[in-house]
Amino acid sequence: MCHPRLRTFWMFLCLCVSSAAAGQAAPSPGGDFSPGSQTTKVPENVILVKGAWASASDSVTPLPEAGKLDSQAYENRYFGFRLNMPTGWAQKYEGPPPSDSGYYVLAQLRPVQTGPDRPRGTLLIAAQDLFFTTTQATDPLQLINYTRDHLQADYRVEKPPREITLAGRTFVRFDYVSPVAGLHWTILATQIRCHVVEFVITSADTRLAGSLVRGLDAMRFAADSDTPACVANYAVPANILHRKDPVFSEHKYNPIPVRVIIDRDGKVRHIHFLSAFPAQSQALTTALMQWRFKPYLREGQPAEVETGILFGRPPRGAL
Repeated sequence: MCHPRLRTFWMFLCLCVSSAAAGQAAPSPGGDFSPGSQTTKVPENVILVKGAWASASDSVTPLPEAGKLDSQAYENRYFGFRLNMPTGWAQKYEGPPPSDSGYYVLAQLRPVQTGPDRPRGTLLIAAQDLFFTTTQATDPLQLINYTRDHLQADYRVEKPPREITLAGRTFVRFDYVSPVAGLHWTILATQIRCHVVEFVITSADTRLAGSLVRGLDAMRFAADSDTPACVANYAVPANILHRKDPVFSEHKYNPIPVRVIIDRDGKVRHIHFLSAFPAQSQALTTALMQWRFKPYLREGQPAEVETGILFGRPPRGAL
């Protein structure tokens, strides 16, 4: 059995189909799946899925899913951290695109060489967008408590969730075990830019888990002040001075979670679609670039702000 939220890793193979709007005017409907297809050579060790996908309005602004991994380290400019690779570890498969509930698989690491005398395990780096999570969690402790409360009967809590300090940051640590499988899980979670970033260690060898945790203590994090202010529900009528509704040409009733960065003048500077069909992202980009917001004030001064907007109904399972 896997970590409960890791099932999201496979859910990207299905599309959550729904209609209407949540908390705002409904976007105009449009068509079904586009007919026809093009022959594409699938890159090695990559799974391609036709359908809704992550995209952005520019190629300069860092994205959560655009971390870089090499033989030396995993680095993510959006979340502002760098993790040195454990010796002899690598990634075989890239993660799927983010789900429409804002769950990301950022990297999956494991030992390159295995054998009876070599420890076996995995290190998963994941993130949950708190704007779109179906758990209603607002911080790492609430999200970890949700995981604890939804463990299946064949799992046992080893150590309950508690706060620790790693790399100068506050993390929530949670340890549990599957006695039948003989596997131990250690989850270490911290909050960055309204996301809960998780480092999930799985192994039958508790010494290996301890070594990986010590390695995480050497991570380097950028200062939070270097990023836009992260504010939930900023795109409400009281803050919107002008809006333009998107015009869709196709009928697709999937939820479309969107993150936007608004500049100091109240203009939309960047749009990140967690899950949208190309025609949807094009129509929404055209509309959102015309929206105008009240400037966000940080300590009395105009500042950039990042917020989330959901077009369509929430994903299935939303509480």
